[in-house]
Amino acid sequence: MANIGFISLGCAKNQVDCERMMYRVQEAGHTVLAEVVGSDVVVINTCGFIDSAKSEAIDFILQMGQLKQEGLVGKILVTGCLSQRYQQQILDELPEVDGVLGTGSYHKVAEAIQRLLAGESVYDFGSIDAPELETGRILTTPAHYAYIKIAEGCDNRCAYCVIPYLRGKFRSRSMDDVLYEARLLASSGIRELIVVAQDTSRYGTDLPPHRRLLPELLRQLCRIEGFDWIRIHYVYPDEIDDELIEVIASEPKIVKYLDIPIQHCNDRILKLMNRRGDGDYLRGLFKKLRERIPGLVLRTSVITGLPGEGEAEFEELCGFLQDLRLERVGAFPFSPEEGTPAAEMDHVDAEIAQERAGIIEQIQSRIMDEYNASMIGRTMQVLVDGYDEEYEQFFGRTFADSPEIDGRVWIASEESLPEGSFVNVYIDGLVDGDLSGYVEE
Repeated sequence: MANIGFISLGCAKNQVDCERMMYRVQEAGHTVLAEVVGSDVVVINTCGFIDSAKSEAIDFILQMGQLKQEGLVGKILVTGCLSQRYQQQILDELPEVDGVLGTGSYHKVAEAIQRLLAGESVYDFGSIDAPELETGRILTTPAHYAYIKIAEGCDNRCAYCVIPYLRGKFRSRSMDDVLYEARLLASSGIRELIVVAQDTSRYGTDLPPHRRLLPELLRQLCRIEGFDWIRIHYVYPDEIDDELIEVIASEPKIVKYLDIPIQHCNDRILKLMNRRGDGDYLRGLFKKLRERIPGLVLRTSVITGLPGEGEAEFEELCGFLQDLRLERVGAFPFSPEEGTPAAEMDHVDAEIAQERAGIIEQIQSRIMDEYNASMIGRTMQVLVDGYDEEYEQFFGRTFADSPEIDGRVWIASEESLPEGSFVNVYIDGLVDGDLSGYVEE
């Protein structure tokens, strides 16, 4: 039996895949190390979505290659989206790598490790459209929150996106399997459950009777004892119906926070990018959500420099964000991904796309400052995430903050605050754009 190290890059969905691989490796009798140094095999679970993610993955591979040369790690196994996308190229161009597994072969990780330890090479790419095989997980998040992945793959086929080519068609997990895993998470002490998939809103549409099952799943999750917060990510705008809105509005455990990726608001660009709906639909949807779910915090992502975006279209996007005043916005410059239709279309220069993303960030910074200022003087429920030694303060998150991507609340307290506990915090100021306050007795 061997010591195995893991590095997980990219999104929360990738993190769940890595946690499942770790479980399979441990189940096979190996030891999963907290650090990579001393590993007989290092598994690097990569992201290959956009250029920056690819560069990060390659940097980690090269770093592990250096440790390998120094005798601090053994074999290197690359898994995930980068390996799926550049199957033979990784072995040809990165001699540090001893084996590759595709996204359809995660379940073979223990077998792949055995082969590497026996001196064999590994090159395994199973079907990316196969059903997910259920297994346990070794959680890598803090002990009080976890992600639960309810589906794999995507059928949206947005013109700029490579995900369907790397992850396959949309496949929902059975509700029984999702609920079983959720109960295990709750029994382990998880207080916040974060529901993820490439597209959570289509959950169940590929299963008999082929209808949206996300509202029913959410109702069932809310009945599980132990969860205080249930957060929903990656809800596509064209699949949000009245039933889903009603469930979010009426279930106390569901935090009033929605992550709805829109990417743009210009009608012509949306159509060109194979996105359903138009700017008027998006405006109407956000208006309806605000009316039906009081206090709702909205997160979205937009892409600057998409094919068809001239100055007028970019100004329209800026005006849309200034008018709608969404609390959380991530802006990303267009990355022409080889193999996608958008990569073959005319688009603005990469430097201009980057500049436009910066302008969006400036607009959003002002909107967020206004939102944070409106919280001063309120008492808010905060989930304690930990203690910062440098600032000598506890910190946590409100319902409006998803871990890793949103802000913090800095908490003044004379008493120790256990990680994973909920406290009522009176918000009395701002620190570098984050809320700050003290525990109310």
